[in-house]
Amino acid sequence: MKSLSYFLGAGIALWLCAGGTALAQDPIVVAPHAYKVLLENDQVRVCRASVKPADTIAMHSHPNHIIYVTRSGKVLFTFPDGKSQEVEMKAGEVIWGNAESHAARNIGNTEVRVIVVELKEPSKKPEEPKTE
Repeated sequence: MKSLSYFLGAGIALWLCAGGTALAQDPIVVAPHAYKVLLENDQVRVCRASVKPADTIAMHSHPNHIIYVTRSGKVLFTFPDGKSQEVEMKAGEVIWGNAESHAARNIGNTEVRVIVVELKEPSKKPEEPKTE
């Protein structure tokens, strides 16, 4: 009976840790020094991200999203499979991003600033007014 309690307790602890990891995937939680929510509703979340030279943002996830670059720079994105990609971001550029997880590091000499618009599930279409 003691071993059953041990395994049950260990299982609950693992479940709680896994849940904490899932929550930590949110860039707002992972990098509050860099991300700030500007607007959030049932359709979108709009965030401002500012990443100083040599600063890093731990692994996090985004749903489908749009990035608007407000200050140019160079960022190294690293993906869960270990592959990485250098991206030169230019002010005024708009970038589409499919849902993904990545870590980021500013490898340039300037602070990179972007607006990230994360898309949520579409809301239901309003009902048409009934005519009698």
